[in-house]
Amino acid sequence: MNTSLEPIEHASRDEIAALQLTRLRHTLRHAYDNVAHTREKFAAAGMHPDDLRDLADLARFPFTTKDDLRRTYPFGMFAVAMDDIVRIHASSGTTGKPTVVGYTQQDIDTWAGLMARSIRAAGGSRTDIIHITHGYGLFTGGLGVHYGAERLGCAVVPISGGQTERQVQLILDFKPTMIVGTPSYILNIVDELVRQGIDPVSTSLVRGMFGAEPWGGRMRLELESRLGIAAMDLYGLSELMGPGVACECLESRDGPTIWEDHFYPEIVDPETGALLPEGEPGELVFTSLTKQALPIIRYRTRDLTRLLPPTARSFRRFEKISGRCDDMLIIRGVNVFPSQIEELILKTPRLSPHYLLELSRRGHLDDLTIRVEIKPEAASEADKQAAAHELQHHIKSYIGINTLIEIVAPGHIERSVGKARRVIDKRPQ
Repeated sequence: MNTSLEPIEHASRDEIAALQLTRLRHTLRHAYDNVAHTREKFAAAGMHPDDLRDLADLARFPFTTKDDLRRTYPFGMFAVAMDDIVRIHASSGTTGKPTVVGYTQQDIDTWAGLMARSIRAAGGSRTDIIHITHGYGLFTGGLGVHYGAERLGCAVVPISGGQTERQVQLILDFKPTMIVGTPSYILNIVDELVRQGIDPVSTSLVRGMFGAEPWGGRMRLELESRLGIAAMDLYGLSELMGPGVACECLESRDGPTIWEDHFYPEIVDPETGALLPEGEPGELVFTSLTKQALPIIRYRTRDLTRLLPPTARSFRRFEKISGRCDDMLIIRGVNVFPSQIEELILKTPRLSPHYLLELSRRGHLDDLTIRVEIKPEAASEADKQAAAHELQHHIKSYIGINTLIEIVAPGHIERSVGKARRVIDKRPQ
C-alpha cells in the first residue's frame, strides 16, 4: 500500500459506494431545496430526492446540460446566498451566453485539495517547481492548478498563456520540473525552444500535466519524445469544478483516475440518454457529490469515452477522451472527429501537429480541406507531396472520406495560447 495516499484512495469498493450514496442523497436534497430550476426539472420528471434509495436510482433523475446553465444565467443555479459566494468563474461564451459557476470558501478548499491530489498522482511533490501556462481569470484552469500546487507546497510560476519567448526564458532560468497547459500550446513552446537552437529534451522539465482539449496516444508520444518528459492527462470542467476532476497517475498512465469521492460518473448513449453498462463507450455524465454553491446533477459533458476498472488507485478511470459529441463533423454521411484526424497527422512522420480543418460546400456536397504544417527538416517539394499523399491515404483507409490536403510551411498555422481552434466551418447554415 502506498502510505502517501489518502485513505479513500485505497478504500474498498463498498466503502467508496457507501460514501457516494450518503453524499449523493445530500446533494440531491441540497439542490432540490435551494434551486428552483432543479426543483422544476425533478417535478417534470416525477422525481423527488427521497426516490434515491441506492446509486442505481440516480439514472431515473433528469440530466443537467449547458443549456440549463445558460437559461438561468447568471446565478439561477446557485444553491447558496450570494453572501456565501467567494469566487465566480465563467466560460468564454463563444457559442452563446457564458456558463457561470460559483464557489463557496469550502468549494475553493475542496478544489485546492483535489488539484493537490491530482498533482501528487502525477508525481508532483513540494520539491517541484510548476510552470503554469493555463490562462488566469474567468477561465478555471490557471487558478485551479495554482491553488492546488500551493496546497501541495510546490513553487508556482504563474506565467499564464502567451509571451512564448518569455515562457522559454523562464523555463531556462527558473528550471521548473513540471509544466501544465494545453497540449497544443506546450508544443508552441517546444517549437520556440527549437527556433532558439535549444534542444527541448535538455530543459529541467521531467513531468507535464495536459488538458482542456482532447489529445490522444500519438500526441502523448509527441510531447514525451520532444520534451523528454512523462505526460499525464488532467481532466476537468468548469461546470463541475475546474481542473482536478480526474487525473492520470504517474505509475500507470492508463487514463484519468476519477476522484469518485467527489464526482459520480455514468456513461450514457449520446443519442437516447440511456444508461450504458460499465465498459461500453458513450457520453460521460457527472454528478457532483460535495459542491455547495453549484451542486450539479447528471451533467452531460459531451465527452466521449468509457469507464475502466481501477488500477493505481481504488477509483475507476476513464479511457482518454476520443472526442466530443458537439465536435463531431458529418461529412458526406460519415461521422468524423477532429481527434481522429489529429492521430493520423501525428502518424505521418513528415508532418507537424499544427493543423486546421476547413469545411466548405460544393452544391449539395461537403468538402474537407486539411491544412497542416510540414516539419522544417522535410520542406522539399517531394517531401510535401509524399506527406500529402500519405495522409490522404490514411484518412481514406481509416475514416472513409476523401479530403484535400494542403501542406503549408512551418509557422503558417496560427498558434493558440489556450485551446487550439481546429475547425473553420464555411458551410451555409
